[in-house]
Amino acid sequence: MIGFDGYFLKESECGLEQFEGLSSPWPALWCPPSSTSWSLLRRFEFAKVASPSPSASASKESGFCLCFSTMEGNKKQKQKKTNNGKVVVERPRRSVRLQAKTPTHKQKAKEEDIEDIVKWGFSRDETQKIRESLLEWYDQNKRDLPWRYTNTAESEEEETKRAYGVWVSEVMLQQTRVQTVIQYYNRWMEKWSTLQHLSLASLEEVNEMWAGLGYYRRARFLLEGARMIVAKGSGFPKTVSALKKIQGIGDYTAGAIASIAFKEVVPVVDGNVIRVIARLRAISANPKDSVTVKKLWKLAAQLVDPTRPGDFNQALMELGATVCTSLNPSCSSCPASGHCRALSIFRHDSLVLVTDFPLKGVRVKQRQDFSAVCVVELLGGQRTSEGSQIDSREVLGGLEKLEGRQTNNRFLLVKRPDDGLLAGLWEFPSVLLDGEADLATRREVIDHFLKNNFGLDTKQTCNIAFRKNVGEFVHIFSHIRLKIYVELLVLHLKGGGNHLSGIQDKETMTWKYVDGEALSSMGLTSSVRKVYTMVQKLKQEKLSFSFTPSKKRSRTTRKK
Repeated sequence: MIGFDGYFLKESECGLEQFEGLSSPWPALWCPPSSTSWSLLRRFEFAKVASPSPSASASKESGFCLCFSTMEGNKKQKQKKTNNGKVVVERPRRSVRLQAKTPTHKQKAKEEDIEDIVKWGFSRDETQKIRESLLEWYDQNKRDLPWRYTNTAESEEEETKRAYGVWVSEVMLQQTRVQTVIQYYNRWMEKWSTLQHLSLASLEEVNEMWAGLGYYRRARFLLEGARMIVAKGSGFPKTVSALKKIQGIGDYTAGAIASIAFKEVVPVVDGNVIRVIARLRAISANPKDSVTVKKLWKLAAQLVDPTRPGDFNQALMELGATVCTSLNPSCSSCPASGHCRALSIFRHDSLVLVTDFPLKGVRVKQRQDFSAVCVVELLGGQRTSEGSQIDSREVLGGLEKLEGRQTNNRFLLVKRPDDGLLAGLWEFPSVLLDGEADLATRREVIDHFLKNNFGLDTKQTCNIAFRKNVGEFVHIFSHIRLKIYVELLVLHLKGGGNHLSGIQDKETMTWKYVDGEALSSMGLTSSVRKVYTMVQKLKQEKLSFSFTPSKKRSRTTRKK
């Protein structure tokens, strides 16, 4: 017997060979057909005992691989003489190493995925029925939206146009309601009907067109992506892998474009799809957890119809948006209700609601910020002397025609940095505050900002014609609650404004001044637009008050 580490094998004439079908070239025991002295129960099975003693009882165990050292001695057998002079051939002892096969990280992940498919996955019959019922429902109930093409694209030009339209619409629809997007989409396509037209636009033009949709980074990525595709000159990418190489296109957008425009059989997973699949499979896990999201993508891939992938993906999203809604799902009209585990659970236990799936994520507390915004209006006329009085009608005129003439006042606008919140957009001069601040503190901070960045010094370079605290409001971003204090500051530059014009080249901050008409037509963010509206309302109130004739006081004389 040859014993090692509690394992034993019976000795016999045996060679080394590699088993067919093994993924790695490990040597294994091989026995000739005529040999019966070696016992190998299965490819990776052999007997194990508590000690190398042959008398011990053996138990079968598997999952191990036998590795042998080089067996040169198998060919070169040793000979030695015994005491009686006979020659005995001695076969060399084999050096055997036992190595346990521990599962790798990839193997463990694969095993977990298989378990999840068994636990969460759809059967073949379920998959087919969901596809059929959902596509039938979609054909009868889909909304008529401008980016949904009814005709089948034939030429490459039509495919590219369709892909471009899908791309624009999907980017706009992120974090934005459908009804809001429709008008923006139509205006966008009228201005830039093709990818080539968009690639020639400036960022400022794109931001103006995007104004009001929010998340302006999306608009910048659209422009940069269009320029990248046109510059490559190889046409619109048609697969998910190629699309994801374009700036700003991730898994969701790539899947939408590839499946809808080019019929690639790939899934699309957004918030609506996550909600539908989570309820179909009664998945209560956190939908924002990366592991859960990965599994939901795999389940969505199971469902995609191979003949109509784009229509099926749109049907799944449409179902989540119109029927399987977050708070008030209409289960009675859902085409997939017969396969919904969440609904089945609810019917057996009314305490568990369909809306309990998926798990509601904990909202991140918004950061509280404070900002002082100063609408700086520069008077168009030049003062005749240091102490001359400024006409109040000119100060309050704004966009109004006073006494038959249009004022040429200008507003100072500052361009935000190219990175960060609202990158590259125009706004009125503003300063972030450390917290709540009174009017005196805010004015001190604003005056310091205007002096250092634009040379607007109320004691040396300009005079204050009018200054008024306009009001305050709260603007909500996804992660920030911003309280904005608004002030109107009307200035008259000494020297007709030559001093301000000379600062532009010296400062890194980009700024410009525009008249009221240009400002009204600019694409401003909703918060900047609200600031301007507040200022205009104040002007109207002051203007109407200034021109309201006062009643003459009647004098009464006493009779003596």
